[in-house]
Amino acid sequence: MRRQALAAAGPRDRAADAAIVCDRLVRIFSTAGVEVQALQGLELTVARGDLVALVGASGSGKSTLLNILAGLDVPTAGRATVGGYDLLEMSAKDRLRYRREAVGFVWQQTARNLLPFLTAAQNVALPMRLKGGGRRGAAARRAARVERLLEALEIGALAGRRPDQLSGGQQQRVAIAVAMANDPAVLLADEPTGELDSETGEAVFEAFRTVNRELGATVVIVTHDPMVAGEVRRTVAIRDGRTSSEVLRRTVTDEDGTESISEREYVMLDRTGRVQLPHKFLEALGMEHRVAVDLAADHIEVRPDDVDAAGGPDRSTAR
Repeated sequence: MRRQALAAAGPRDRAADAAIVCDRLVRIFSTAGVEVQALQGLELTVARGDLVALVGASGSGKSTLLNILAGLDVPTAGRATVGGYDLLEMSAKDRLRYRREAVGFVWQQTARNLLPFLTAAQNVALPMRLKGGGRRGAAARRAARVERLLEALEIGALAGRRPDQLSGGQQQRVAIAVAMANDPAVLLADEPTGELDSETGEAVFEAFRTVNRELGATVVIVTHDPMVAGEVRRTVAIRDGRTSSEVLRRTVTDEDGTESISEREYVMLDRTGRVQLPHKFLEALGMEHRVAVDLAADHIEVRPDDVDAAGGPDRSTAR
């Protein structure tokens, strides 16, 4: 299942087939006369049909980014488009339509996703009713869509239950169905397994894989959960309001036909030429304040500034 998910999530061409594009995105908050830059020129591209995890420490900017992509917040500067919508230029009416039709959202807190007095089926049908549309046959189409979503997420038998009659994992799967009710191109989730045990979290994440694989949605998940981060084809790390690194995973087959997952970590290079080296690299080489950089024929050498560029037995080089 994991290998299938990794293969299904692989984009063909990010530049030409993007569902999400963030270009030098900035978000500044002002509190008591003090300005805080939550996003500092962040750049991110997510291809249609991709399944991506966003990770980062508290305060790194990942939740701010998710709120902007969900249409719940507005960036201060830069460019952000989701499914062809320009998030900086939308009117209030366009923003409402965007949140109803173009993007789905799943909160960490299960109680925020569902209305407690409605059944699972009624919760899923509600976004379609709010969207409106033609009267003739609308009820039948809504019922068919509700049934398809609940069956796809393996909770069809729970259609008549209210949230208080469901487990936490079941509630989150209903929440995913609600988010997908109007068939959005992009599904966003903020720590969707944060309140669940590992076994239940795996079942919920399988629901996201189903949405990505069978319903064709682009899925972006903010998570601290290493299980979730390790199960997607692409994990993007955000640090200090910028994308700092990403891990790409792919399925490889050896000469004996045995399949395995190969992963490689990359440091992100922004338009101004800045990179953020992972803390573990800096600590391993004792790098602080400034580093020495040399251009070789086919690579750039980065090393502590007290290391002799001419080499020697104690030379440490990062390539």
